[in-house]
Parts: sequence; C-alpha cells; structure tokens
Amino acid sequence: MNKNNWTYKKLGEIASFASGSRPSGGVRLITQGVLSLGGEHIGRNGYIDLSTPKYVSEQYFKDNTKGHLKNGDILLCKDGALSGKVALVREELQNNSAMVNEHVFIIRTDLLYQPYLFNFLFSPIGQSELKARITGAAQGGINGTNLKTILIPIPPLAEQERIVAELDLLSSIIEKKKAQLKELDQLAQSIFYDMFGDPITNEKGWEVKKLGEVCRAIGDGLHGTPQYDANGTIAFINGNNLIDGKITITPKTLYVNNSEAQKIHIELDTNTILLSINGTLGKTAVYNNEKVVLGKSACYCKLTNKLNVDFVLSLMNTNTFKCFLESNSSKSTIKNVGLKAIRNYKVILPPLPLQQEFASKVEAIERQKSLIQQSIDEVQTLFDSRMDYWFG
Repeated sequence: MNKNNWTYKKLGEIASFASGSRPSGGVRLITQGVLSLGGEHIGRNGYIDLSTPKYVSEQYFKDNTKGHLKNGDILLCKDGALSGKVALVREELQNNSAMVNEHVFIIRTDLLYQPYLFNFLFSPIGQSELKARITGAAQGGINGTNLKTILIPIPPLAEQERIVAELDLLSSIIEKKKAQLKELDQLAQSIFYDMFGDPITNEKGWEVKKLGEVCRAIGDGLHGTPQYDANGTIAFINGNNLIDGKITITPKTLYVNNSEAQKIHIELDTNTILLSINGTLGKTAVYNNEKVVLGKSACYCKLTNKLNVDFVLSLMNTNTFKCFLESNSSKSTIKNVGLKAIRNYKVILPPLPLQQEFASKVEAIERQKSLIQQSIDEVQTLFDSRMDYWFG
C-alpha cells in the first residue's frame, strides 16, 4: 500500500450535512406513511435497522423537504446516548420515501466515493474522531461545527473503490452468516410450536401449572448497590447481561468485593433460568456455574425435575411469553414485571421425555449455531484487521 499519493482534507471541506425534523407531538401515534429514521434506526453494524419503523404523514414529508433520504446517504446519530453511530443507506428503503428526524445528520459528498467515506467514519479511528467531538453534559452530541474538523484520508478514486469492495465483501459475509443464525433461531421456535403447540391456547391439551408450582424457587437479585472492587472475581450482572441464552460478561460489567459477594450470593444450579424483568423485558439465560451476583433486574427460576431447562428457555422466548411480560409490566418509563406475575404464569407440562426430545433437537441446532458464530468471529477479526490496515 502506498499512502504517499493520499491527500487529507477536513470533512467540512468535502461534505455537506443536513438534518430533518418531526411533527409537533412526535410520531408515536402515526402507524403508516413515510419512514422517519432516528438514531435507533442506525444499527451498530453500519446498516439501517427497520425492525421498529416510525412514520410521518405524506403531507408532512411534502411540506418539509429537509432531511429527505436517498440511497448512498451516510447517516450519523448526532446527539443522545447513540451519538457517533453511522450507517450507509444501501437498498433498505427499496425506493420508498424516507426522511431523518432532528437527531440525525445526513452526510453527502461529491468529492469522494461515498461508501469509502462511510467506511472511514465506521472504522475504529473514525469512531474515535466522532466520539472525541461529543460535547455537552450528560447525553451530549456532535454539532456541525465540530464535525467539520475531522481529517479525512483521501486515496485516489480507484483505490477508494477497491477498499470499499474488499470491506463490503467481508461485511456481506458477516451479515449473511448472522442471517443464518436468525434462521436457526426461527427453526428452533418452529420445532417448539410443532411439538407443543401454542402455549396459550394449548390445543394439544397438556397439563397446565403455575410456574411457581413447578419451580423450587423464583426470586430476584440484589435490591441496592453492592461494594464494587476492581480486583474482584465475581461479576455483578443484571438483565442486560442475559444474551442469547447465556450470561455474557461485557467490558462494562462491574465486579463485587469477594467477601461481600459471599454474603449476598444466591445459590443457583444448572437447572436454573435467569430472566430480565426490569428495563428490557424477556432476555433469558441458563445459569452455567458462572461466578456472579444477581441484580434486581434479573430474576431466577429454579426448575423442578418436571421441567427441562431447554424446553422452558424456548417457552420463555416465544412471542406469547413476551406478550405476557409486556401486559403484566408496570406502565412507568422503566418497565418492570413483579415476581408474583412470574410465579402465576401458566406453563404447559408436556411429558418430560418429549421435552427431552425437543432439547436434543435444540442441542443439535446450537452446535450448528456455534460453528457459524465461530466463522463470524473469524471473518470479523479479518474485517477489523483490514479496517486497521486501511485507516489505522
């Protein structure tokens, strides 16, 4: 690679920024019309996420021309907790009209290959430059003046296109493999419904019990703040640590003083399911002898020998169970489901051998998922190294 023929310009010298708006009163009650994209629609993978679409009316879109979107636009979340996230508009809009709200910048340039500029802003160094320009107390933001000062490396156009082609290939492989993981999750749910039917209508006539009647105990974690210790070995986890059926320790996870952890520790075993009941509802994990202390946003369900842990985990991942949690949650800003509601949830009880047969099928699916995830990790490592090679 020869960077001697690269030039450098400030972003404000080569690109324009525009933001959009929303009608007075917001868009919460608008269920159709023109797509309205905010920071929540900018995925951490650099793609547009339309899983929870929001809209403005056709008339509002016509009357407000600022912030209209087109394919190839770069979107930047400019304020709030998501400040700095970027995405490239690819084919997600499918020629549908769309606009951004006031929390998003549209970045456009005629002087660079636009996907190349996106990849720079998406790269670790680009993200570092964006984060360094967040100003303001609490949840600050990035203003246009600060954004203009970011220095952009500019190779010749042919090299820009070659860099993008390489990164796009790796990125598309990752996204396709992630789609395979989703398909396998859907397969597991399909097998569940095929074997056991809808848990609510119970058309197969299984025995029904309250969850509290077929669990040895149902409780939640610590109410309050433990004594943290950077040298501790026992993680303090909450509902956000329950990811894809496993307890996940993240760089933000804090650790508890070991001596205090012994005092507040709740004895769990591998026939226990953890469930998030505060904030984001319905995240689940099977306890697997991890050294953790639970916070109050996670509850534990210690199962009896009438229930297979994989069966219950899949049951809790059904839409019907998630709807149950939503309908029984508090109506405050931060949703919460009480332990009484969890204990009173009516669970179907197919014969244990049938539950175990289902568990063996899930185990086979999990093995496939593990291989795919390993492949994703390998490609992601290569993608990250190429990002560092080009932009580091």
